[in-house]
Amino acid sequence: MLNLERLRTLDAVARHGSVSGAADGLHVTTSAVSQQLSKLEREIGQQLLAKNGRGVRLTDAGLLLAEHAARILSQVEVAQADIEAQRGQVVGEVRIAAFPTVARGLLPSALVALRTAHPELRVRTAELEPEQSIREVLRGDADLAIVLDWSNKRAPVPGGLERAHLLDDAADVAMPADHPLASRDEVDLVDFGDEEWVSWPEGEFCHDWLLFTLRSQGMEPRIAHFAGEHHTQLALVAAGFGVCVTPRLGRGPVPEGVAFVPVRQKMRRHIYATWRTDADRRPSIRAAVEALRSAGEPLNS
Repeated sequence: MLNLERLRTLDAVARHGSVSGAADGLHVTTSAVSQQLSKLEREIGQQLLAKNGRGVRLTDAGLLLAEHAARILSQVEVAQADIEAQRGQVVGEVRIAAFPTVARGLLPSALVALRTAHPELRVRTAELEPEQSIREVLRGDADLAIVLDWSNKRAPVPGGLERAHLLDDAADVAMPADHPLASRDEVDLVDFGDEEWVSWPEGEFCHDWLLFTLRSQGMEPRIAHFAGEHHTQLALVAAGFGVCVTPRLGRGPVPEGVAFVPVRQKMRRHIYATWRTDADRRPSIRAAVEALRSAGEPLNS
């Protein structure tokens, strides 16, 4: 009889590509992973791992069994979801991954509501960028990911995931308080054609969105500074080193010397919760999504 936890360990190695990655994903030591795999090899009488330079790779037997393990674990997930749904109780644990502005501006109030309504539900959270959050959900290391796209640039949802809209979050242009346009009621993006910009890091979805949006207005962006956190971006703006786009969710506290002006061509982020299809019937997932949606209602813009 194959041991489920050992199959889970093998699946983690296949998904993460290494013993150390599997250990991080399972929150155990590398020696614990190696011990589980050694026991699994003895159970099936075949070698599952082979040395590959400084790392390891799955053997043909390992790859074959890992494919079966993924299907078995998915079916276990469905069974657990069905049992929870049949019981109708919001219990157990739900793991939520959220990007920084949501972790700061939305998640705390949702967690309070969950704790009040469902005291037997344990909630674990992690602050991660959307791309990483989705990978965590696909690997089974998170139950819910809170992700985003923009009204003029949509992000595809990978297969095997469900998605629910939580809220729309408007964004403004942030500029130094003494900027000539700071007193305007509205601005056009083309008004900033000669400005230097503070952007999200290269390779992030929001950085690609900023380039796409500015170029669609006939502007070639002059990116002077890169910062992942909005508060760092605003500190650079306050010091006079450019302008940036700043969503409203989780914005405060704002440094002195920064002005926000809405853009005539409305810029909005669409914020979603996403989870694995095989966990769709879990009451804990449904309860978490509802709490997040309710927390977002007063912030919708």
